[in-house]
Amino acid sequence: MIRRVLILAGLAVTLSLVAWEVSKKERLLAAGDVVHLELAPVDPRSLMQGDYMQLDYAIARRTAHDRSWPRDGALIVRPDESGVDQFVRLDRGEPLATGERRLTYRVRGGRLQVGTNAYYFQEGERERFQKARYGELRVAADGTSLLVALLDEEQERIETR
Repeated sequence: MIRRVLILAGLAVTLSLVAWEVSKKERLLAAGDVVHLELAPVDPRSLMQGDYMQLDYAIARRTAHDRSWPRDGALIVRPDESGVDQFVRLDRGEPLATGERRLTYRVRGGRLQVGTNAYYFQEGERERFQKARYGELRVAADGTSLLVALLDEEQERIETR
């Protein structure tokens, strides 16, 4: 009897945690700030996973970082005149200026990584997504981000059929 209660309690806690994480992501998609990041070109095909685009962001390639940076932290970004967000400074806890946003990063293998690193799409849509030049992310106040769309050179969403 006690064993069943413990199993049910563990299941309830696990399901509650999953539901909490899903609701956090849904709130971020609904209310997060929009950030546009320029993509750096990468090969868009995986035989094991289907059609997808491996993403690398130009901001990560252009931002000079060194060993003094924490392995995990946040960048401060601000949109330029074309609406593409650019690196302003490393987040050191100071208040944000108008238009600035936090964007979390990781340093792995000496490389700066921001945002989601892959975008999956339906088989047969490869040509359409090869036109992607920007990633549209929704960003929370703490810098957590979710990729919501890929954009073409005019920053228009690339829609699936």
